[in-house]
Amino acid sequence: MLGKQRTMEAFEKMYEMFPEAHGELQHKNPYELLIAVILSAQATDVSVNKATPALFQAFPTPEALAKAPLEEIIPKIKTIGLYRNKAKNIKACAQQLIDHFEGQVPQTREELVSLPGVGRKTANVVLGDAFGVPAIAVDTHVERVTKRLRICKLDASVQEVEQTLMKKVPENLWVKTHHTLIFFGRYHCTARSPHCEVCPLLDMCQDGKMRMKNPANKHLK
Repeated sequence: MLGKQRTMEAFEKMYEMFPEAHGELQHKNPYELLIAVILSAQATDVSVNKATPALFQAFPTPEALAKAPLEEIIPKIKTIGLYRNKAKNIKACAQQLIDHFEGQVPQTREELVSLPGVGRKTANVVLGDAFGVPAIAVDTHVERVTKRLRICKLDASVQEVEQTLMKKVPENLWVKTHHTLIFFGRYHCTARSPHCEVCPLLDMCQDGKMRMKNPANKHLK
């Protein structure tokens, strides 16, 4: 596995490649971000961004969303995967914001994960992007890239990936690193056709070296 110094060398190269890396879910406030992140589970940010303008126009506050019948919520998010279950979750989440948090999005991980549809990853995204609280959210891109580079163990769980990154990356860079890893994984080190041949990290990437030796492996996850 890469040590702290080599890990940061890798991230410095990623920072140079994607200096404007940022959360791509469109939102105007913590409430909109929270709902958008819940909707993004097993769905693309693009699909969520297409649905949320109409959703937030119809239900601009937790109060409005909590009061809305499911039959009015579902059509707004029907283009997103698992829309029925997500409609129930965001309605219940809005109700809990009212019942337990005075209609405000809480600012601690423990409180966030108490909300319907909110797991650790969602909580970390909200903490980092809505409130500037240092956090690393591990999604499929973060997990894939860190394992390919051997920053984390290949058999590490999502939480172990998060813990490893927290140990190897300075706290003030957690949010930046989270977004950079996502951009790097989404636009460069992709699941099926990573751009190993032009990657500035190839010299330190065991996975990439194996792919380049055997082109047949290039399209494997």
